[in-house]
Amino acid sequence: MMNEKDILKWYIDAGVDAICGDGPLLQSTEVKNKESAVVADASQMGMLACKNARQICEKANSLEELLKAVENFDGCSLKHTANKTVFGDGDEHARVLFVGEAPGGDEDRVGMPFVGKSGMLLEKMLKSIGLERKKCYITNLLMWRPPGNRTPTSAEVAVCLPFLKRKIELINPEVVVALGAPAANALTDSEDAISKIRGKWMEYELSVGKKIDLLATFHPAYLLRNPAYKAKTWADLLKLKKKLSNK
Repeated sequence: MMNEKDILKWYIDAGVDAICGDGPLLQSTEVKNKESAVVADASQMGMLACKNARQICEKANSLEELLKAVENFDGCSLKHTANKTVFGDGDEHARVLFVGEAPGGDEDRVGMPFVGKSGMLLEKMLKSIGLERKKCYITNLLMWRPPGNRTPTSAEVAVCLPFLKRKIELINPEVVVALGAPAANALTDSEDAISKIRGKWMEYELSVGKKIDLLATFHPAYLLRNPAYKAKTWADLLKLKKKLSNK
């Protein structure tokens, strides 16, 4: 017959680290179950938010209606930490639509995309090939700034993507230019590095089956940190200019 010391040792060896009530409780198992439940609930909420976003987008028949829908949408937590919604800016009938990743600090304050140093560089890039900002449409993958400019989560991208896709459908541009890998990967459902896909013509397919030419290049913010890549970006811009002149 085991004494109290032997019984206690047996419980410890079995993994029991807490006792509640009349019987032993495997705390580690309970914690794991709770964590699994939380993850499952979060995943389900994310799926519902994405479904809700898609349904909202389907009902919007203009950029104005889509903007109103975004203002009433609470399915993305970033909206509650951002200062302003950064929907988009430019000609709603633009031939070229530019897509970045997410608003930065300047954009969050003003409520418009690409208004800081990156925006100034982008405008210079456009002018270099004869394009005016006001005749293009500029937007981002995300409509709200992630806290501290952190990298957006896959869930945040997923819930914002339907709104971006609906913008593209409503504007119906001739060319989409993805500024950086996040935008390019979201629109082409890939995970390629920007160094691998930049300067290559790809296709973005609308829900109606129409295909739009898509070109990926470096984000202006990346060029500000790495000026050596401006030469490659210039080559990409020349490809864009040639494509537009042939349409």
